[in-house]
Amino acid sequence: MEGNPAQFEAIGNRLGFRVAEETDNKLSLVWQGPRFPAFLCLGIALLLLFVSVPILYAIHLNGFVGAAGSLWYFPLMNLILFGIAFYLLSQKRTIIIDNAAQQITLKKRSLFQTTLLSVAYLEIKILKLGVDQVYSGFAVAGSSSAQAFPVPSLRLFAQGGESILLDRGSLRRLKELGRRVSTRLNKPLEVDPVLRAQP
Repeated sequence: MEGNPAQFEAIGNRLGFRVAEETDNKLSLVWQGPRFPAFLCLGIALLLLFVSVPILYAIHLNGFVGAAGSLWYFPLMNLILFGIAFYLLSQKRTIIIDNAAQQITLKKRSLFQTTLLSVAYLEIKILKLGVDQVYSGFAVAGSSSAQAFPVPSLRLFAQGGESILLDRGSLRRLKELGRRVSTRLNKPLEVDPVLRAQP
């Protein structure tokens, strides 16, 4: 195994990979990042341009004196929102299951770095559909006491005991994804007893 599985953990309760390519030798899965908050930030930033551009123009003409100078933080907020939007839009995860190379490659990309993790089929011990305890967004933000709730997850377990998160989300979608990955790896999909009772 090359790479650190801990770098591929996720805070959120779901990822949601989609199949980008599926052939006899390769299965490619893609997650494009948190699109809704990214476009929300981008939309707010674009709307704020109607306020920020006149303020910048007034500051350019008169400096930081007068009413426009006291509103210098609007262009700054605009810049921060654009930065957050571009950062979120740049996030992307891919999983490539290559039968020819007998290897699974996970790739995580953001605006600042790209992280890789590769594991050979022989190093994989278990493919498991289980349950992760995920903290709510309020708990992560520190605005309430920590509260965790169960979320279905699909994980690989290596021979050395390392746990590798593949995906997290709805049970029905993960069952279908697990079936596809199980066929490629030629390993049975183990299902947590808690999830077996669910339809």
